[in-house]
Amino acid sequence: MPGLAIRARGVVQGVGFRPTIWHLAKTYQLTGSVWNDQEGVMIHAYGPASVLAEFAEAIPKHLPPLARLDALESAELLGSAPDEFLIVASAGGRAADTVIAADAATCPACLADIADPGNRRYRYPFTNCTHCGPRLSIVRRVPYDRRHTSMAGFAMCPECLSEYQDPADRRFHAQANCCPVCGPKLWLEDGKGLLPGDPIDQAAAAIRAGRIVAIKGLGGFHLACDAANAETVRRLRQRKRRYAKPFALMAGSETMLRRYAECSSLESAALQSPAAPIMLLTAAGAGLAPELAPGDDKLGFLLPYTPLHHLLMAALNTPIVLTSGNVSDEPQCIDNAAARAELADIADLWLMHDRDIVNRLDDSVARLVDGEIRLLRRARGYSPQALILPVGFEQADGVLAMGAELKNSFCLIRRGQAIVSQHIGDLENAAAQRDYRQTIDLYRQLHGCTPTRIAIDRHPGYLSSAHGRELAAALPAELKEVQHHHAHLAACLAEHAAPLAGPPVLAAIFDGLGLGDEGSLWGGEFFWGGYRTCRRLAHFEAIALPGGTQAIREPWRNAYAQLAHYFAWPDLIAEYGGLAIVQLLNRKPLATLDAMIAKGLNSPPASSCGRWFDAFAAALGLHAEFADYEGQAAIALETLAGPAFFGERAYPDAWTLAQTGESRVLSWRGLWLAVLTDLRDGTDLARVAARIHHTLIDAASAILSTLATTHPADTVVLSGGVFQNRLLLEGLSAKLRTAGFQVLAPRAYPANDGGLALGQAVIAAAAAR
Repeated sequence: MPGLAIRARGVVQGVGFRPTIWHLAKTYQLTGSVWNDQEGVMIHAYGPASVLAEFAEAIPKHLPPLARLDALESAELLGSAPDEFLIVASAGGRAADTVIAADAATCPACLADIADPGNRRYRYPFTNCTHCGPRLSIVRRVPYDRRHTSMAGFAMCPECLSEYQDPADRRFHAQANCCPVCGPKLWLEDGKGLLPGDPIDQAAAAIRAGRIVAIKGLGGFHLACDAANAETVRRLRQRKRRYAKPFALMAGSETMLRRYAECSSLESAALQSPAAPIMLLTAAGAGLAPELAPGDDKLGFLLPYTPLHHLLMAALNTPIVLTSGNVSDEPQCIDNAAARAELADIADLWLMHDRDIVNRLDDSVARLVDGEIRLLRRARGYSPQALILPVGFEQADGVLAMGAELKNSFCLIRRGQAIVSQHIGDLENAAAQRDYRQTIDLYRQLHGCTPTRIAIDRHPGYLSSAHGRELAAALPAELKEVQHHHAHLAACLAEHAAPLAGPPVLAAIFDGLGLGDEGSLWGGEFFWGGYRTCRRLAHFEAIALPGGTQAIREPWRNAYAQLAHYFAWPDLIAEYGGLAIVQLLNRKPLATLDAMIAKGLNSPPASSCGRWFDAFAAALGLHAEFADYEGQAAIALETLAGPAFFGERAYPDAWTLAQTGESRVLSWRGLWLAVLTDLRDGTDLARVAARIHHTLIDAASAILSTLATTHPADTVVLSGGVFQNRLLLEGLSAKLRTAGFQVLAPRAYPANDGGLALGQAVIAAAAAR
């Protein structure tokens, strides 16, 4: 009897792949076996040659929901055919070449179970199967077996064990399988102890009554309250000390969500996918509490993604706030005792359970821009999915990239795959630093990676870089410093499968700040290069940041620095002294700022596009005095520009490009004159904001087209945190495509510093080739 050995590689363990193969083999009346091993899944199948061929072709068409097939290799198999097709025990010990699946939203079959009064899992909040439920959030080590997860302490009852051992059952080898008899328990408590009654019904009643409930979810605690209760939302902001940054919202269904926001088919598909991210949607329809997203035209919605959330939302008629369970700038709580202590001054009640969260996972955040769902924060539902690296990186191995200081994630490269961690957060926080180091250790163990090369950002003050130097010395490993904006470029190339030996591309990398050459601060840059080289061709004019990081918090400082750079202040007062921004600046200690800038005291020059946006936002009266979070002023400028954008054009003669040394410098003096004149003439602020956006779009498009005449390229990369601005990315992409360029922008990895580690990693791998 002919035989076929089939090797499956990818996300094929712990996702129901072997039972799927078992069912498929039965369908084709084949005999043989299937098992997990160190390289993925191995299949031995016997039957007529034509049937074996059909079977092999059918495998990619019948993948279970959470599986991802990266390669399917087959070879002729010699030997005697067995009498039946079996799932056999795993071979080879630790699954060194396999990938742990991401946590996944509850599947329709499990939802049906918890909704059926006749089902033994009726209303059970920890129902799961091989198609859904916890993965990374509960794993301690590999192989991914129950004994190595936080389910180890819950021994399966006979019925659950029977499901676990039955290849025909969708809970076959579901490591988190459980039921009300043998699984985790849920309870509700206040500051004094346990509360009687059904915990979910009681929590829903508390939310309806205007109370704040801390909920232990899949990857951490959340704080929940009624999103329609303005007084409760204000109270949550005060207690959490999160005074302006938008809150995430959970709706019980898409029908509920559509009462408050617009939702396209692509956005709907993302919301209902196994990843179930927060989607930033355009607010529309009925109103909720006004302080949910102050000054923003978007609402961040997600749908229930665990049985607990489904059961809770079924008891509520309006959306809830579902924000991370922490004090602002602290990591999300994951431990019961920590949540009681750290959230004591915020929450009124705690909805908790006894299954440990091993690995913190924030909710992922996405937005539909330029026809693509683009991740702004990559965490639950996506990490630790691996990226198969492009042609030329097949042998890349043993790289650890440490990521950035803010919005940190890190990246491992192992045997041609890049594994980017979940969002860790800002490393300025001591608890986040501890989490960062522990998660690096976990990923190294999970993936069997002992780095031989460690990539870090050039910035000497980054805590991620400092830890990278420590690791490089301790292992030991080779250390590779990577320029910040080159990493943004390379990450986008890798995501779009640009080959290692591919031609150079042009790039516009716009962000807040990153260390450039010779200690300078960059952020509004035009490059030509690839993985191995990156040449700066043009950039925004470098203008002082008076007060250093204080200029990020107080946008008026950037406005003054720009105006003082381009104009004599007495002339400006004479011509535009009646403007609100000029009057505001005149109340500030300008003589002190002038002295600081003149002497270079805590006023480093920077070519930052992010601070450029802050300056213009301040000029239009948007968060000029103080920004509660980074990017708030720029987001407000985008929001203001939105309604007028499609009816406006760029200001004429608003910028110039001059050759300075080996690079060209972009001056914005003309734009400032045009904006000040519009403000003096009383032009509608939305029109002014739209014109500012169009001017940047026209300037960037023209500059890239000009650079292409001397540095040939048919592809342009657009990346950096500023390109989270929908108007900018869509407008510039359209112009570049009209000019004949292919445009690449981040999708699965954030354009902000959350995607930086991927770029660091591939640059380090390319340097080793």
